[in-house]
Amino acid sequence: MKNIPQEGTRKQPKIKTKMDGKGLTVHAGLLPVLTFMEKLLFRKRVQEAVHKERGANAQYQVVDAVEMIVIGLIAGATSMVQIVKAWADEVLKKMAGWKEVPVDTTVGRILKLVTQGDIVELTGIIHRFRGQVWKRAVRSGHKLRSALGDMWIDVDSTVDGVYGNQQGADVGYNSRKKGQKSYRPLIAFVAETKEIWHSWFRCGSAYTSNGIVEFMKECMVYMKKRVRIIFRGDSGFFSGELLDYLESVSAGYLIKVKLKDLEGLLEGQKWEAVEGDAGWEQADFMYQCTAWNCARRFVAARKLIKIERGLFPIPVYEYFCYVTTERLSPIEAHRSYGKRATCETWIEECKSQMNAGHLRTSEFFVNAALFQCAVLAYNFLKWMALLTGGAIQQWEIKTMRLWLIRVAGKLTKGSRQLILKLPEKFLHQEDWRAWEGMSLSVEFG
Repeated sequence: MKNIPQEGTRKQPKIKTKMDGKGLTVHAGLLPVLTFMEKLLFRKRVQEAVHKERGANAQYQVVDAVEMIVIGLIAGATSMVQIVKAWADEVLKKMAGWKEVPVDTTVGRILKLVTQGDIVELTGIIHRFRGQVWKRAVRSGHKLRSALGDMWIDVDSTVDGVYGNQQGADVGYNSRKKGQKSYRPLIAFVAETKEIWHSWFRCGSAYTSNGIVEFMKECMVYMKKRVRIIFRGDSGFFSGELLDYLESVSAGYLIKVKLKDLEGLLEGQKWEAVEGDAGWEQADFMYQCTAWNCARRFVAARKLIKIERGLFPIPVYEYFCYVTTERLSPIEAHRSYGKRATCETWIEECKSQMNAGHLRTSEFFVNAALFQCAVLAYNFLKWMALLTGGAIQQWEIKTMRLWLIRVAGKLTKGSRQLILKLPEKFLHQEDWRAWEGMSLSVEFG
C-alpha cells in the first residue's frame, strides 16, 4: 500500500524550463477570425477600394498594412510596435499565409500613401461587408429587425485627447482635461447589433453637430430603401437643419431639446400623471423655434424631486424634453432615450478595448486610416458574434478576446495538412467550437 503524504509534507516538484518549443501560439482564436475575413474576401475588397501600387521592388502593399493592423487590434495591440510583435508569432504568420512581416516603420510609411478618398473607400468597405453579414444573418433565421424595418441609430461624438503636435489635433470641448488638444470622432451605432454603422474622424475643434447633415447623407447612401432610420441623439444635435433633412428623407428622430428658458416653457404646459409611476408626469405639445419653418412635436416628462416648505409648499421637478416624430407617449419617449446610454458604453468599448483613436502618428490622414481599421476590427468581432449567436453575442470585446482569441495552441503537420491543436479542456470550449464552426460553415453570396 502506497504511503499517502501528509498535507504538511507535500512538496512542489522541481521543474526546469526550456525555450525551444516550436509551433506554439497564444492566439489560436485568430484562426476563425482569419477564416471569416477570407470568406468575406477581405484582401480583395481592400485592394479594389484603395488603388495604391507601391514600387516594383516593394514587398508590401496597403492591403498588407490594413490586414496587419486589423488583426493586431483584434489580438489586443495598443500601438504599432505591439501590432508587429503580435505578428512575430510564427503560428499566426503561417495561419495567415505570411512568410515575413514588415517592421512598424514600414507599416507607417505605407499608410502615408492613404488619402482622404481612400478613407472614404475604406468606410464603404465596412458597409459592403455589413450588407453581406446581415443578408446571411436573415437567411439563417436571425430575427434582425434592423435589416427589415425600423433601425434606431445612436449618434454621438467622442473626445480623444492627444499629446504633442499632431495634424488636426486642436483644443475643443473636453470635460476631462480642459485645454488639451484632441480629435473628435463622430460615430453612429446600430442599437440592435451594437456595431458601428458609420464614422468620421474629425479635428478636435469640431462642435458635436458639425457636419451632421452631410454625415447623415452618407449614412443614407448605404441604407436600403425599405429600412427606415430613426436618429437618436443628445442635445448637441438639436438642430433645425438636421430635422429638416431627416424629414425630407422620411427618417425619424428622437433628440433631446436644448433651448434657453426651457424649464419656463415646460412649466406652462398641461401635465398629466403617469399611471403606475408615482411622482412622474408627462406633457405633449407642438412648438416652433424661432429659426424653424414649422412647428414640431415636443414630448416632456418630469419627476418630482422634493417639496420645498415655506409659506406655500412648492414642488421641485427634474425635467426631460425631446423633439420626436415617433408615436410614443412622453414617458415612452423618455425611456427610449434612456436606452441611448448604452451607446456611450459601446463608444468606450470601441475606444478602450479596440483602441480606436489610440493608434496615432503625426499625420492626420494616417490617424484617420488607423481609426477606420479599428472600426473594421470592432465590427468584425460584432459580426462574428451576431452570426454565432448564444452567449457570445452579449460579450464585450475584452471578454471575446480573453475566452476566444487568447487560446493556447500548437501548430503541427500531418498527412500533408496543418493541424492546430488546442488544449483538451479549457473554459468556454463549447463557445469556441461554435465560434469556429460559424467561420467554417458561413458562406457569403
